[in-house]
Amino acid sequence: MRGNLGLFVSSANGKRLAAIVADRNSKQKHVWRAKVVLLTGERIGTAGIIRETGLSKAPVWRWQERYIETGVDGLLHDKSRPSRIPPLDDDKVAEVVRLTLEEPPPADATHWTVRDMAEASGVSLSSVQVVQ
Repeated sequence: MRGNLGLFVSSANGKRLAAIVADRNSKQKHVWRAKVVLLTGERIGTAGIIRETGLSKAPVWRWQERYIETGVDGLLHDKSRPSRIPPLDDDKVAEVVRLTLEEPPPADATHWTVRDMAEASGVSLSSVQVVQ
């Protein structure tokens, strides 16, 4: 039981959410989010919202909280997520750049290849390609 959320849907927000649900060109995820808030505003419980929308409990709670925090606009924008791969340290980027300005590796090379640079600097091939 979550208790009283304090979620109130004003008439202007209700009209806006109903328009999102009614618009055939709305993204499905926006329709689900709008339905969750509209049903919550009608004081339908979580179990009823789950039955009505087909969503599980976690997304229902997430969109209720997001509406409370940011209103209708918060339902229409996804939160950005950090990359799962951390960026290279500035020191490592500087090392790769410094190596490119030095003589190419021995073995009769005329320039650094991505593979040679990755091996010399200790980073992945794709990380070398990203460094500019």
